[in-house]
Amino acid sequence: MSTQHISLRMDREIFERLERRRQQLGRRRPELISRYVDEGVRMEEHPGIVFRSGPAGRRPALVNGPDVWEVIRVVHNVEATGEPAVDAAASWLGLRRDQIEAALHYYAEYTAEIDDWIARVDEEAARAQAVWQRRQSALA
Repeated sequence: MSTQHISLRMDREIFERLERRRQQLGRRRPELISRYVDEGVRMEEHPGIVFRSGPAGRRPALVNGPDVWEVIRVVHNVEATGEPAVDAAASWLGLRRDQIEAALHYYAEYTAEIDDWIARVDEEAARAQAVWQRRQSALA
């Protein structure tokens, strides 16, 4: 990825909050500023999407809802296809249709990113299943 240098001025209070957060996270200032700008632009472009931190990193999610990858996994796994899949996923997840649409719009722009989340979750689930099976074998 190529980078572009910018210079900016910000209110002292914002800078101090940024510095506190940077120290808490152990990140470099340019890296943190870039992340916040990227996420802010993405949220502006995709209303209803927010970013959450977790053990596996930051991920896009619906406001007051599940992660985008979780919504897309359900959309891919319902028996319906096309527009009926949106309604089926909304029913399955207990969400409104517009929430499913927000996740789909985000997925349309960041497909590889969301597919990567799904693959990582699948890999972790397979590892956990294998550990459980070995444990069960040891108890037999």
